[in-house]
Formats: sequence, C-alpha cells, structure tokens
Amino acid sequence: MTRTQQIGVLIGLLIVAALTALRAGDPSLLRQARDVTFDEYQRIAPRPFEPVPVHVIDIDEASLKEFGQWPWPRDRLAHLVERLSEMGAAAIAFDMLFAEPDRLSPRAIAEDAEGIDPAVIAKLPDNDQIFADSIASRPVVLGFGLSNEGDYRPPVKAGFAFTGEDPAAALPHLAAATPLRPGLEKNAAGIGHISLNPGNPSPVVRAVPLFLSDGSQFYPNLAMEALRVAQGASTYVLAGAPGVAGVMTSAKIGDFVVPVTAAGELWLYVTPDRAERYISARLILDGTGPPAAVAEAINGSILFIGTSAAGLQDIRTTALGENVPGVSLHAQTVEQILSGHFLSRPDWADGLEILAIAVLGTLLVFITTFVSPAVALACGLAITALALVASWFCFSALGLLLDPLAPILGGSITHFAATSFRILVIDRERREVRRAFGHYLSPSLLYRIEHTRDALRLGGDDRELTVMFVDVRDFTEISERLPPTAVVHFLNTLLDALSHHVIANEGTLDKFIGDSIMAFWNAPVDVADHEAKAVRAALAMRETLARLNADDAFGFGPDQKVGIGIGIHTGVACVGNMGAETRFNYSAVGDAVNVAARIESSCKEVGFDILISEETAKRQREMALLEAGAVGLKGKSTRTELFAVVGGPTLAGSAEFTELRLLHAELLSALRSRSPALRRIAGAIRLKARAVSPHLPDFYRKLARRADHFRDAPPAPHKRQIVQS
Repeated sequence: MTRTQQIGVLIGLLIVAALTALRAGDPSLLRQARDVTFDEYQRIAPRPFEPVPVHVIDIDEASLKEFGQWPWPRDRLAHLVERLSEMGAAAIAFDMLFAEPDRLSPRAIAEDAEGIDPAVIAKLPDNDQIFADSIASRPVVLGFGLSNEGDYRPPVKAGFAFTGEDPAAALPHLAAATPLRPGLEKNAAGIGHISLNPGNPSPVVRAVPLFLSDGSQFYPNLAMEALRVAQGASTYVLAGAPGVAGVMTSAKIGDFVVPVTAAGELWLYVTPDRAERYISARLILDGTGPPAAVAEAINGSILFIGTSAAGLQDIRTTALGENVPGVSLHAQTVEQILSGHFLSRPDWADGLEILAIAVLGTLLVFITTFVSPAVALACGLAITALALVASWFCFSALGLLLDPLAPILGGSITHFAATSFRILVIDRERREVRRAFGHYLSPSLLYRIEHTRDALRLGGDDRELTVMFVDVRDFTEISERLPPTAVVHFLNTLLDALSHHVIANEGTLDKFIGDSIMAFWNAPVDVADHEAKAVRAALAMRETLARLNADDAFGFGPDQKVGIGIGIHTGVACVGNMGAETRFNYSAVGDAVNVAARIESSCKEVGFDILISEETAKRQREMALLEAGAVGLKGKSTRTELFAVVGGPTLAGSAEFTELRLLHAELLSALRSRSPALRRIAGAIRLKARAVSPHLPDFYRKLARRADHFRDAPPAPHKRQIVQS
C-alpha cells in the first residue's frame, strides 16, 4: 500500500466514522428524510380499504345547514346517542371536548338572565344532565385533550396489566388534561385522549400514541377505548421489553394484539379517504329515520362522532398527502387493528442502518482506493438498488419500515469523497507526469497525446520514425581535464540547451547516454513532416552551440570550442514501452535507430557536423543539402548515401549556395570520372565553401580523401534532384 493509498483509506474511514456517528445521533433532517421515504411507500401501496364495522358519524356541512351552527346543544347530542344506540352501535366515541357547560342549555340561559326566580330556573331542562343521562349504560366513549394548566386527570375506566418491564417511561407524558363535566365523566363507558400527534411539530400525522402516562397511571386514546368498549373488555395488557425498562412492544385489548413503537405509538397505515367511511349526522337525526342501508351499517359498528366541516378546523394531513378530518384518523386506527394490516419499525432497525453505513462505507473506501472508482460506482449502484429493493420488500411483504436512505446516503457520500480524493491525487500525479514529460515532449505534442485515444498504447508498435543522435566531440579529453562536478555542469548546460530544440520541434527525447542525446519524431503520436522538423532541430542546435561557444558558457576560454556531431535517419522502428514489468522506458529499437547512431559516428570521417541519410534527404527539398558520398556503416553490408545539412531554406535560396551547389555537382562528377579538371574545381570550391559555412572547408578536405567513394558510381536521378532542388 502506497502512502497515497494509506492517506486515502484513512480519510475515507474517517468520513465513514463521521457518517456512522451522524446516523447514530439521528438528527432531525435524517428523521424527516426517513419519514418522507415511508410516506412515499404508502403512496405507492396504500392500505386497501376493507369493509370493517367502523364508521364516522359526520357533522358535515349538510348537517350544520339542517340543524344550525356548531356547537349544537347537548340535548341534540343526547338524541344522536339514543338513535345510534337504538340502531345497535357497538361503541360511540366522541372526537370532541366537553370541558365547559352547555351555553345553549335553557337552565344556563336562565341563570345568565336577571330577575328569574331560582325555583323556576331549577325546573328548566339542563342539557348537560340530559346528555349525561343519555350516555349512562350506553357504550359511549368521551374524549379529553392535553393541557398545560391545572392538574386534572380524567378517570380511567379500564385496568392495566403488564408483561416484561414497566413501559411507563417510554410513553408521552400527561401533565394535565382538559376536564370533563362531572356527570359526563361518571356515566361514560370509556374515556380516551383525542391527541393525534402531541409534541410533534410535523403537520403530517404518521403515528398516533395509543397511551399516555403521568408516571404512575396509563391513559388510552379514543380509538383504543372505543375498541375496548365495543368488545366489552375491561383490561389492557401492555408488553414491555424483557429486562429493559421504558420500552413498549405491543398492547393487547380483547382479541386484538397491536404492535407499537418503543414509545407506544401505532404507525398509521392509511387508506385514501373514502366516502364509505362517513355517515352524515343529518341522516341519523332526520325525523323520517335513516335509510335501511345506513341502519344496517351502524348495527354492530364502532362509531366515531366528529366533523368534516372546514370551518371547524379539525383537518389533518396523512402520509398520503391528503387533508382529512381528524376524526377519520381515529376511525382508521381501529380499521387498521381490525384488518390486521400493521406497519412497524423494529427496535433493531436503527442498529442495522448504522451497521450498514459502517460496513458498506468501509467496503466502498477500499474498492475505490485499491480497485477503481468505476468498480466502486458499480458497487454503489448495486448497494442502492439492493437497499431500495430490500426496504420495499420489507414494507410491502412484512410491514417493516427500514430506511433505505441511510446506506444509500452514507455510501454516496463515502464514494464521492473517496473518488474525489483519488481524482485529486490522479490530477496531481497527472500534472507531475505532464511536467516530467514536458522535459521530453513539446507542449503541442503533449496536448495531442492527452486528447488522442490510444495515443500511448502499451507494448511495441512498428512505425516510421526519424531518429536523431547527437554526440559531443572529444568528450573524453574534456572529461579528463575537468573535475567531475565541472563535467556535470558542462553536460547539463550543453544538453539542456540542445534538448530544448527537440521539444520545440515536436520531437520526443528518448534518453541521454552520457554525452549523447537520442531523440525521435513521429511517436508516440503522428507528427506531420517529421523529417523536416528533425533537420530544423539539428540546425537550431548548431546555432545554439555557436552562441554558447561565443559566450564562453562552458568556461573553457575563448580558444577552446565545443563541437557536436548529429546523425539523422528515417526508417521503420519498433517504438513503445520496453523493459521489465516493474520498470520500463518508452523508447525505440530497430535498424533505423542503429543507422542513425552510425551516421552520427560518421560525422568525424566525413568532416561535417550534421549528416542525414538518403531516406531523410528525400523530403528536405527546401534545405541546403550537399551530397556527402557513400559511407560504409558498421554492421551494414553496403555503403549508405549521406547528405550534409549546410543550412535552412534561406541559405538554400541564396546565390552563394546556388553557385556552390553547382560546383559541388561538378566536383562529384570529376571525382567519379577522375577528370583532370578536379584540381581546378576543388580550388574554386574552397574559395566559395568558407563564405557559405565555416564547416565546409574541413568537409571538402576529407571529401578528397574519400574519392574512392565516388568512383564508378554515377549519381542516380533522385540524388541529382535532391542536390539541385
């Protein structure tokens, strides 16, 4: 494991640890996201509506229009109770508060008036008493609300039994309640709280507390009391967690066991609001009597009396996004219990989700670091799909609420962070590689490599290259008289100055071999007109060396001049990454490379600093070239035609070079034919040569010694074209 990988793993694991701790803390934002996910599940697959004996007696707009505005006098509610009881209602639960006296009672109105005899007042009807008498001995459940004032506690009409540890500490706390009228609380068959989401700021009702506690006594909600009264049951059996106080697992009433959260809440699994659930109170109170279908629906049913009138503001939002009367949620609570369709979030769900973040996050860190971000992304997508499928299966088939967002969000953040770190490292390494290659390749060539697919393929590739070798003349003598540090300084100064011209002309620096440079053109990507660019680089090297010598950049003194030899050849070579698996170089091998090296070695014999092969010379029609004769190269069975690069296009077009080129052609012809005019031509050339280039006098002196290279070898037509172009 490299240091960069160690750092990446460490950073990734720290992020995983932070995400795990964040999920363990379960902040509000995560809870809200989890709730929204579960809401979406219900919207996709809501609880199917089933015809169970539960209905809402709705004080709707039609009822208010028929019998007047709310609140109704309680003698009318008493009449409603009597009519429902006569129809066989199993339980009648009021989703409303009776904390104050009925202001519409005749007795209350008379008491507020002046001058009325108390004896007369005492004989007037009292609606509260009428209502209290009507609910006596009938299955009526009244509601109470939570209050922040006073210390009133409603009476409890049922007993409580426990299994496991006492769950009182888990339940929402009841500090005080809204009071019930004395006669009402005495005569009611059951009393339950009507709060749907106490202490929860969310407008969406997702879970309802089935019980409250003041620390010693338990108080059921309206739905549970209605179910108890309908069954004629007398006791709730509350199950706590074995050995763990303050945790509730289920509640049993009569024949029904209800799974609950640790806080004693029932997750609402709601249906879309249905008209079949509601019966207008107008139909019950109408003097003609309700239709037969209504009477049949009421018989044996649990009834919740409430209002859907918008002006009374008892409207709640369900997980399906619907705004429904609050009373319908009490009805849906009992529907859910009767149908047996429950949702539950097991106590191990949090632990599983926390463990999933830790394990899957760690896995993604190692995959991203040691394999690849692409594989990690595939794994992340697989984890996302698996989490969604598993969560949906648990919801739809088992009724379990497991949060898929925890592992998905944790895995996404971990993958993003690990991938970002790797990209940053790769980008840094890429810049370092680019900077390193910048010493070997031109910026334009680098750009082409970076933006050309497969520009740098592994392995060897046969392609036409123009290869250059550069060597320092008399380097052994120089190194013998200089200390090692001075030799290093000399080489760095010279090779740095010369190598810049390779890069500037889109060449590739292959290697430095002591005092030599090897470079090539047309690899790793195609380089147009690579032969000319190689020759232009050689001419620039000549000019740079002349400037360095003139400036005494090497510190050898004005009398000591440094010389170089340059050999260039164009041919097919194998170029690519070569060497051992653990260490290799991008280089070129083959006969073309060997020929270029031998041509550079021939510079001394020929007496010229830049020599190119015939293959390279064929494409140099703008350059000032002179045929240098056929030279026997080591390892070659035949002689190789060479050409001296005198200068560039400017010199090639000058009158001096044109005249010299004609004399040079005459000289070669005389050498081949051993013409008597050879001495005259040689004399004329020596006068012209120095004016054209300081390198030519030595070239012609040595050319005379190699006269046998030209005997009986008349120039081929293509050679004459090269010389005369």
